[in-house]
Amino acid sequence: MGDNGAGRAAAGVMKVFIFSSEGIPMVSSFLLLGALVGMVPDGSMNEVPVVHKMDQLRQKETKFLNPEYLVFLPDAATSDKKLPLLIYLHGSGGRGDDIKKVKGQAMGVWRGLNKFGKAPCIVVAPQCAAKTEGSEKSTWIPADLNQLLEQVQATLPVDPARIYLTGNSMGGYGTWVWGAHNPEHFAAIAPISGGTGRGGPKDVTKEIDRWAKNLARVPVYAFVGSRDKVVPAERSESLVAAIVKAGGKQAKLKVYPDQGHNARQVVLSTPEFYDWLFSKTKTPK
Repeated sequence: MGDNGAGRAAAGVMKVFIFSSEGIPMVSSFLLLGALVGMVPDGSMNEVPVVHKMDQLRQKETKFLNPEYLVFLPDAATSDKKLPLLIYLHGSGGRGDDIKKVKGQAMGVWRGLNKFGKAPCIVVAPQCAAKTEGSEKSTWIPADLNQLLEQVQATLPVDPARIYLTGNSMGGYGTWVWGAHNPEHFAAIAPISGGTGRGGPKDVTKEIDRWAKNLARVPVYAFVGSRDKVVPAERSESLVAAIVKAGGKQAKLKVYPDQGHNARQVVLSTPEFYDWLFSKTKTPK
């Protein structure tokens, strides 16, 4: 299901990608020129995501992750040109085993990238499975997401210095927790309306100081709505304050006074989010 993908560029131009079983682009694109108007590629972004699937070995190492994930590829993607990668983590409503369920939220990021001039970029949108294990309800966990990132880096032309992470609600929590456990992966992270506890909006991690110490190593921009009745803005406010206290000099918070839990719609439709995120590049050690 995830081996071949095609997407349309501007009217009159068709760009086709053929992928190996690991999702690597194998042939260059071709043009189908309109009969009346000559056109050339403009570096635009495909609106049609490709479904990729984690290999069997990595699947066995995950706990709450659908092995399928969406990949949005720019028209200009080739195997020899490294591109920035933006990983988007969905909220709790996206849980399940139908990967198409997460397309809508991810599409908002994808279109924003193109609208605000951050193309070309790869966007990857995984899905948290809807299941429980014992008393544990599924959510984003770093061990699962590390397997995903290894797969993505092995199969797509990703620039390791420009890997960005964002997510909304439960995906905001996923952004916080993954960034706190593996800050070395990211050039920057931007949680939106995110909680700070494994158990949901009412929970707060008991490891806040350790999270803050690790998050002080990566640029952070958190976005919240002050009227959020689902995940209180205080969760992100407290964590950003802890990061600053731990020595973080690149952590900041934006509070939208008139927004609630749907602040994501404002965040992803304005250039500030994209301008800040893509201004960051990880410095090699």
